[in-house]
Amino acid sequence: MGIYSKIKDSWESLTGSASEFPLENRLFNSACVIALVAFAYHVPFNYFVGLPLSALVALVLLLIQAACYYLSRFKGKVVTSIIIMGLSVYALFGLNYYYNSGIQGPTLLLFALSFFLIIAIAPGWQYRWWFLLNLAIVGAILISEYYHPDLVHQTYNTRFDRFADISSSYFVVIVLIYYGTAFLVKSYRKERNSAEQKAEELEKINAEKNKLFTIISHDIRAPLSSIQNYLELLSEDYLEEEERLELSKELLSSTRRTQEMLMNILSWSKTQLDGASVNLDPVELHSTLQSTIDLCKSVAHKKGIQIIYHISDDITILADKDMLQLIVRNLINNAIKFTRLNGRIEVKVLAEAGECKITIKDNGIGINPERQRDLFSLKAKSTYGTGQEKGIGLGLVLCKEFTEIQNGKIWFESSTDTGTSFFVSFPLVENHVLMAVS
Repeated sequence: MGIYSKIKDSWESLTGSASEFPLENRLFNSACVIALVAFAYHVPFNYFVGLPLSALVALVLLLIQAACYYLSRFKGKVVTSIIIMGLSVYALFGLNYYYNSGIQGPTLLLFALSFFLIIAIAPGWQYRWWFLLNLAIVGAILISEYYHPDLVHQTYNTRFDRFADISSSYFVVIVLIYYGTAFLVKSYRKERNSAEQKAEELEKINAEKNKLFTIISHDIRAPLSSIQNYLELLSEDYLEEEERLELSKELLSSTRRTQEMLMNILSWSKTQLDGASVNLDPVELHSTLQSTIDLCKSVAHKKGIQIIYHISDDITILADKDMLQLIVRNLINNAIKFTRLNGRIEVKVLAEAGECKITIKDNGIGINPERQRDLFSLKAKSTYGTGQEKGIGLGLVLCKEFTEIQNGKIWFESSTDTGTSFFVSFPLVENHVLMAVS
């Protein structure tokens, strides 16, 4: 870890992290730390230049500042701390004005600095009151000195003492204003960027919500209407047995597609509302994928599509079994959808270098290059398959989300009119790891 990172971590430890404290609280804690450093400097400096009373005032302010910092940083009472700090600083600076050469000393600079720091950290509703209080106190002490100069103690023994006190106070003030302003600007920009990111996330969520409503209102309503039409036709008496059988097949096919749509919508909605719950366990790939492929074969058989698979019976991966089956089922059904009659789909599994790669390859119509960039997002528009099958555009989105949440990877290769290959990769469970897990 570099020096800058250490300094950043130390500063965050002193002022509080953004996840624990709001911006106003962190600003006040920062101002407290800066003020503690300033007062810690002024205590010995004022003493050694012959200003013991000013050193005492700085010491009292140091103790009050430490108490305010404790209340804010560890007790969360930031508003109380601001009021205590502001009133005590104004009072003691007012006292210090009379005992440190009045207008000939540095106290007016310190009043300006204290006002800047208080305004930087105080809630907006307090601004006017601190402004008026500062003007009232400074105006009162200036008028009192003008008409009663004997109230002010001239504490400088030599010209050098006065020169050193005022010049050092100026440099302290200007440095604190510089770093205070820089911190405020940086904090503002950070909060602004955070707000912009949240706005983008909300916009994305809103777009996804609109997409879901569109799916529910259109893409689900259409197949349900088809099912209703099939049922109405089946209830007619004039249908021949052969026509009735054909309608029953169409009804079964439409019901199956609608069920798949609903399953995808429910799975995706659950991940968006509650977050996906993943249970990673050793999964024996042959039996898991074989049962999934067998479910897809009846759909493929209708289009005369042959599903061929090559899966070794000794491959075990670390995955969530239910999610894995949903991923493979969606990818195979997607391949069936875009493969022509009497086509071919091949499922292969290759294990090497600690990874298991599942390949689902078809010789279908391929994916248009214009659609490839948004294929795994809700921006992708659902298209009709070779048998006029209609999807909803959620299948591949689910595949991506469920793959990545299992520490896997998904990608594809496609050429128009020659077919598409989808690849899914998961961590391989070696024999010794499997024994440890079991």
